[in-house]
Amino acid sequence: MVKEEISVLNSLDVAKTQLYHFKAIVIAGMGFFTDAYDLFTISLITKLLGRIYYYVDGSSKPGSLPPNVGAAVNGVAFVGTLTGQLFFGWLGDKMGRKRVYGMTLILMVIASIACGLSFGSEPKSVMATLCFFRFWLGFGIGGDYPLSATIMSEYANKKTRGAFIAAVFAMQGFGILGGGVIAIIVSSAFNRYYDVPSYEIDPVGSTAPQADYVWRLILMIGAIPAALTYYWRMKMPETARYTALVQKNAKRAASDMSKVLQMEIEDEQDKVDRFTTSTKNSFDLFSKEFLRRHGLHLLGTTTTWFLLDIAFYSQNLFQKDIFSAIGWIPNASTMNAIEEVTKIGRAQTLIALCGTVPGYWFTVALIDVMGRFAIQAMGFFFMTVFMLGLAVPYNHWTKQENRIGFVVMYGLTFFFANFGPNATTFVVPAEIFPARLRSTCHGISAAAGKAGAIIGAFGFLYAAQSTDKSKVSHGYPPGIGVRNSLFVLAVVNFLGLLMTIFTIPESKGKGLEDLTRENEEYDEGTQERIQSSV
Repeated sequence: MVKEEISVLNSLDVAKTQLYHFKAIVIAGMGFFTDAYDLFTISLITKLLGRIYYYVDGSSKPGSLPPNVGAAVNGVAFVGTLTGQLFFGWLGDKMGRKRVYGMTLILMVIASIACGLSFGSEPKSVMATLCFFRFWLGFGIGGDYPLSATIMSEYANKKTRGAFIAAVFAMQGFGILGGGVIAIIVSSAFNRYYDVPSYEIDPVGSTAPQADYVWRLILMIGAIPAALTYYWRMKMPETARYTALVQKNAKRAASDMSKVLQMEIEDEQDKVDRFTTSTKNSFDLFSKEFLRRHGLHLLGTTTTWFLLDIAFYSQNLFQKDIFSAIGWIPNASTMNAIEEVTKIGRAQTLIALCGTVPGYWFTVALIDVMGRFAIQAMGFFFMTVFMLGLAVPYNHWTKQENRIGFVVMYGLTFFFANFGPNATTFVVPAEIFPARLRSTCHGISAAAGKAGAIIGAFGFLYAAQSTDKSKVSHGYPPGIGVRNSLFVLAVVNFLGLLMTIFTIPESKGKGLEDLTRENEEYDEGTQERIQSSV
């Protein structure tokens, strides 16, 4: 077999870092900023929703969402995201990255605004409306995962491709940070204007009627960055790899990239025809040839993302302990409803500044130096170590004088999730699959991750409940306890390490067509053998 390169694709691989690379990062990254803002702001307002709609007269504690309602409000967006990742991932390979990219953004804008609206004023109608629109918000967000990753990988040069894709994903950190900042600004403004007493002084008066506007505004503001990005998304040309290798239009691919790279590029339609009509490049997702070439890769990208998100989203188990341990959030009864939103927003902002954002950008800086495999394996290894470090001496960490150590261990676990598999599981599926299946396979991998997120966010919320019935949270059954849950999560992280070692290839510094072998030409006998095996 021989390797032959198509000029337009080779030009992209060897192009120097230019302004258009950074424009692509910002355009795709603003989608992820919006994704993170929309997904994570719900955690800032759930306590406020409980106070407004589930107040119990005479209770010593403020109202809170019942477990089933809380699970629905938080989880329905994950279900929508999972569905959107599968659907838009497939559609991105059928209709093109650019066309579908606009659809997801429009859906996110409409759903973000709609989340702040409701039918009726009764708790059931408000929560049902919120859940309905958060599903469709998640559906649009889901499409952003495979499309953003695929577009960035197909635009980037091979030398810094990992950093560019990781930079898009790193905008999640700024989205989480932005959500906390907006929550602080909106709630502080309302609290200053509508100064009401704390719950322990006046249970009814502690929730101002205007508090209902606070959560609605916080959710609806998420539409702004998505709307501002739409024009620039539509100005981006279709990626040359999709145009050449999927649409088989070498002339248009060369023309589009000539404008982007500001250089003359030969179209080479004959090479494109030869590559795209070859038997070796015509197998589909459910073929023996795909299984032979990429079956292990898809198993690796799905399982590692699934296992990572179980551990990553289970962080909710510890946040309440951490926030209370270091005094970031006082007892709910000592605050009014709007003030509590400010305190929670401040806590999330500090976590984002100290752990989330630095971890993402360490990956951006080092992914093309260390490689995807090394960062992912290292991340899973240290997450396992620190989970065991929390679990084995758990009783030691529960003592008041040792809580700072608990916070440090938790912060390191979170840091190595972001400077580790949380970023690389997003990068790798965008590089190792053929152009005509790249978006689909990334969507499948991301959907597996979101299934893990659902287990992590809700399964372990129940599992971490005390084995003592008298100590469980209101509305929850007894579980296996936090310590045993930590041991389970350590095992999950270790399995992620094993799957990384045995299934994830290193893609650092290699061209996309070299990784997928789309640029290989076989002799006639080899082609016949491949054809007979499909």
